[in-house]
Amino acid sequence: MKLQQLRYIVEVLNNNLNVSATAEALFTSQPGISKQVRMLEDELGIQIFGRSGKHLTHVTPAGQEVITIAQQILSKVEGIKAVAREHTQPDEGKLRIATTHTQARYALPDVIQGFMKKYSKVSLHMSQGTPAQISDAAAKGDADFAIATESLHLYNDLVMLPCYHWNRSIIVRKDHALAKKQELTIEDIAKYSLVTYVFGFTGRSDLDAAFERANVEPKIAFTATDADVIKTYVRLGVGIGVIASMAMDAEIDSDLVTIDASHLFKASTTKIGFRRGSFLRGYMFDFIERFAPHLTKNIVTQAMLLKNNAEVDELFGDVELPIK
Repeated sequence: MKLQQLRYIVEVLNNNLNVSATAEALFTSQPGISKQVRMLEDELGIQIFGRSGKHLTHVTPAGQEVITIAQQILSKVEGIKAVAREHTQPDEGKLRIATTHTQARYALPDVIQGFMKKYSKVSLHMSQGTPAQISDAAAKGDADFAIATESLHLYNDLVMLPCYHWNRSIIVRKDHALAKKQELTIEDIAKYSLVTYVFGFTGRSDLDAAFERANVEPKIAFTATDADVIKTYVRLGVGIGVIASMAMDAEIDSDLVTIDASHLFKASTTKIGFRRGSFLRGYMFDFIERFAPHLTKNIVTQAMLLKNNAEVDELFGDVELPIK
């Protein structure tokens, strides 16, 4: 059994059982991958992948167990390399973050600016996506950190640490009927078409839950993943906007009226996560603490020793998180 064979079966799964795509991603040949997978199966005496002719069709139950262990082994190998780099090049390396547009655009710039100033030799890469894409990137090892709010059940394989609470604001044009209203009700909002996030993004489920509790049907006119796009369509008169309060800039968005809606919607919690068993470099601990000052290295280390995210939530049960 070789590490290369384990890497091949993991990457075949990551590429949806497409051996050609796997070969391209690993800069090797398709026959070479197929041969090594067969050799591993012969050695183990089981089929890892089901086949129809030359095509892989599914992962067998035994194969799923093997791949899960292979992922853990490869993660440990990367951990060993990270330990070595921490001792030989403590301030050099890379940091890959997967998150949403709102976090990337409004929550992270100051954090990243300070981080890059201190760690000029660390290459930082950020990708934006849906909750499923974010969790998938972290699970596959394509991202070191996942920063997310919605669909936290997708992140059960990660250690998820609470960072801060946030809520929403209603945004309207200055000539809108709601512009001069001090305190809104769900019924007030329901009278108008809404421009907001697509389902599964940035606290959208809490918005829908608030309407459901009030037994009111929202009129969703337009949805987007990008807060700036939402603001653009509010300006065009498509509807009133419901966005994360942090996404409003008093100077840039001075042509819009912002109305606090924190009394209408349950606060959402943004979390930062990483794979269980990961070795965190010194600069990674530093990044986490810059993003959420209560997440010190000592606290993060404690959380890493816990079995699941239910225990992690208990650890932070008495912690008063900041509000953004």
